[in-house]
Amino acid sequence: MSAQRRVSWRDIRDELSRRIAAREWQPGGPVPGEAVLAAELGAARATVNRALQDLARAGVIERKRKAGTRVAAHPVREARFLIPLVRKEIEAKGAEYGYALLSRAVVEAPEIVRARLALPAGARMLHLRCLHTADRAPYQFEDRWISLDAVPEAEAESFAIVGPNEWLVETAPFSEAEFAFFAAAATVEEAQVLGLQPALPVLVAERLTWLGARPVTLVRMVHPPGHRMVTRI
Repeated sequence: MSAQRRVSWRDIRDELSRRIAAREWQPGGPVPGEAVLAAELGAARATVNRALQDLARAGVIERKRKAGTRVAAHPVREARFLIPLVRKEIEAKGAEYGYALLSRAVVEAPEIVRARLALPAGARMLHLRCLHTADRAPYQFEDRWISLDAVPEAEAESFAIVGPNEWLVETAPFSEAEFAFFAAAATVEEAQVLGLQPALPVLVAERLTWLGARPVTLVRMVHPPGHRMVTRI
């Protein structure tokens, strides 16, 4: 982080969020003290303290008197609203789970995705298209974008065997999430993947997650007609 300009607490929060997302600091591991961070980042201890307080409120870190500051093993908001695993959802119904990676590409984020995630032009993302099946029948079409700035280790993952849903739950903590559920007409691509007639009504679930101010992922999950979604908190 450059010391050529005044460093704000938001700058520090974002830098600490980056280190946590990149696993420079491991879940459950210690975070350097305020004095160390202040010297490294060229900021006042009070500024560092405010950044740490914001991350603690978000559940990304845990601060305890005498014990110091540590990266949360399980972010508070993740614990309060567990990201559902589609595999467990299918197996809970007594069905056989199946997974197929349809496509994988590292690309510059298109304008529509940049707008949703407030990303700059040229932002690199991993775009994944996956199909989840129950007893070999289409159950969910997953169209996912992962920010390689927030989760750089995703670029080395093939996702050929383990889907991004499970991998992100285990690998990428988040401090904030937005969920949307709505009915829509299936696009040509969605209808083809799910074996439906184009424009047939489908259930769509969209989810965005952030770690601090850094977007982690945007996913669109499409289910065939008749799908019933149940969530327990």
